[in-house]
Amino acid sequence: MASFDLKEEIDCILQRDPAARSRLEVFTSYPGLHARLVHRIAHACWQQGFLTLARFISHLGRWLTGIEIHPGAQIGRRVFIDHGMGVVIGEMAIVGDDCTIYQGVTLGGTSLVKGAKRHPTLGVGVIVGAHACVLGGFTVGDGARIGSGAIVTKPVPAGATAVGNPARIIPAKAENTSAPPSSASEKAFAAYGVTDNDDPITQTLRGLIDSGVQQDEQITLLWQTLERLAQRQQAGDCLPSSSLRAAHFEAEKIKGSLGN
Repeated sequence: MASFDLKEEIDCILQRDPAARSRLEVFTSYPGLHARLVHRIAHACWQQGFLTLARFISHLGRWLTGIEIHPGAQIGRRVFIDHGMGVVIGEMAIVGDDCTIYQGVTLGGTSLVKGAKRHPTLGVGVIVGAHACVLGGFTVGDGARIGSGAIVTKPVPAGATAVGNPARIIPAKAENTSAPPSSASEKAFAAYGVTDNDDPITQTLRGLIDSGVQQDEQITLLWQTLERLAQRQQAGDCLPSSSLRAAHFEAEKIKGSLGN
């Protein structure tokens, strides 16, 4: 069992949650911390072979906090379960140091084989966004991020980001492929596991929207130019050769064919 320093656990919450104002507030009002404390007792009973007692203690913790952590799960140091309601961590899950888990997260299994590694392993500094599901006995690498609502069923490399359903893996940038820092405070923290630039589909849609806006502007300028040329031709103005060629586009005819 990982060592547990209450002051260290409270300080990590103060670092990652701007709403936390004091150690006393965190100690009395944060269900994620309370769930960790109850799990320490349940896990100790589990390791000593008091399985039913361990399950009962974990059940009390779920009733008190809304967070269900199986007593067999292994939780590292400075793990912050933010808000926490609806979090489920399975029996064989391993959560590394400095991880952050938001409300509604499931670290679950897809196998019914008893004794098999059914639940995921989270490396150091992993962030799992709200209502994400990490399902299976694979590893999420150090410093990886799971976006809110993602459904992850395959390994995630260190430093990568997983978003969507089913999750798409976005590799870490080249400058970030080195080993992640041992403390979450030493790197940029991405609340809920994602930033605005993480999802490639979102980036593509934004590019298409920007392109559409630019095309609309170009079409508007083209119509204005063609209409001016047509008006000058009707007035009998002498146009340069380049303008005459442009006038052959017959602006009104083209405009009518496009339905205005």
